[in-house]
Amino acid sequence: MASVYQINKGVGRPIVFKGLRAQYIAYLAIGLVVLFVVFALLFIAGISLLVVLPVIAGAGAALSFSVFRLSVRFGEHGLSKFLARRQLPVYLRFKSRRVFTALKKHPYDRH
Repeated sequence: MASVYQINKGVGRPIVFKGLRAQYIAYLAIGLVVLFVVFALLFIAGISLLVVLPVIAGAGAALSFSVFRLSVRFGEHGLSKFLARRQLPVYLRFKSRRVFTALKKHPYDRH
């Protein structure tokens, strides 16, 4: 009996949801959960809904706008590359060439 299997043609592709790519979906989800917790804490504290709702709605709009903007600007891996590049030093200073000359030949290399 022959079995029919569907081929997953999305292997290797990043996850995309409503224009958000890869890790930005998680960033938006985590931000929304944090906003929900802040809303619950402010509501339990007894602050009026007329104050809490506009604050949370504005923060949610700012969060979604900024996450979508990051997704468009940096793409799938661009934000992590951008943050990694900021941690690199502007230049390195060496007082001798020994660092580079020692790299040329290693006793175990067969080249």
